[in-house]
Amino acid sequence: MDKISPQISIVIAAKNEEKNISGLLDSFKIIDYPASKFEIIIVDDNSTDNTLREAMKYLNHFTNLRIIPAEDKKYPGKKGALALGIMESHSDLIIITDADCFVERDWLNSYIRKFNEGYDFLFGNAPFIEEPGFVNSIARFENIRTFFLYRSALKINLPYSAAARNFGFRKSSYERIKGYENTTETLSGDDDLLIREAVKNKMRIGYVSDKESSVYSYAPASFKEYLVQKTRHTKTSLYYLPVHKIMLAAWHIINLLCLFSFPLGLIDKWLFMPAVVKIITDIIIVEVNTREADYKFRPFEIIYLQIIYEALIAVNFVNALFKGDKWK
Repeated sequence: MDKISPQISIVIAAKNEEKNISGLLDSFKIIDYPASKFEIIIVDDNSTDNTLREAMKYLNHFTNLRIIPAEDKKYPGKKGALALGIMESHSDLIIITDADCFVERDWLNSYIRKFNEGYDFLFGNAPFIEEPGFVNSIARFENIRTFFLYRSALKINLPYSAAARNFGFRKSSYERIKGYENTTETLSGDDDLLIREAVKNKMRIGYVSDKESSVYSYAPASFKEYLVQKTRHTKTSLYYLPVHKIMLAAWHIINLLCLFSFPLGLIDKWLFMPAVVKIITDIIIVEVNTREADYKFRPFEIIYLQIIYEALIAVNFVNALFKGDKWK
């Protein structure tokens, strides 16, 4: 196994993650990959809590763990911490995840199989853990719709984004696009703006679809936290390539028009049809995509969550235009 397994570097930027970092590191213990063939690099981004202390407890568990302080970062925010970890890595194959995640057993093997197909950049599924409550429901629903768009865009050769908590690339490809140097328009965008640069440089981008390659995390704990997170992501979309902006604008406008055609049915019954077609399509899309994320939504939930989801897209867009950006 060791002879055929290439070296991999896992890079994590951690800031004030004392409650979460142990969960991630515990999940690394069950990874089905030779320990001598992968390294774990945690970049502590000037945490003000006990993140560093919690991470250091695992130095006795992993001989392949390195913890690096984020001093003299080249870029602000999370990108600076990640860039430092990537620079310090010893492998050409880099996989990034977040400090509040849990990885699957076959995570690394799944990436290796796709890298062997010649891809430069890869991303995988990143579901939220199912818990009771409205915020968890809307976050999981949004997660399904988002990944449906990610994969669909990739299929038509228009990849535009990924989830940084399940994201990988060749270090050589990263260096060819000058890393994060051309992605500094916003503090976020360590995934989608890097994808943007890869697209501009005509690199091969793929999706890791194996069931045991998912990376799980907890959904935002409150509606306010959820809105802050989605506003940050939406702000990054303002810097997408024009073709991606047009594609996403067309998709969301069509969905909104279909959704709000429902009240027009009071004028003419045929005006109900766009809304009916949309509802049926939404149910099919969600039902198909729940299998990969192990989510469960009843048809009625899909209908009302879709309405809320579409409305929040408009809210997040307005917030993105007028609110500031920050990393933690």
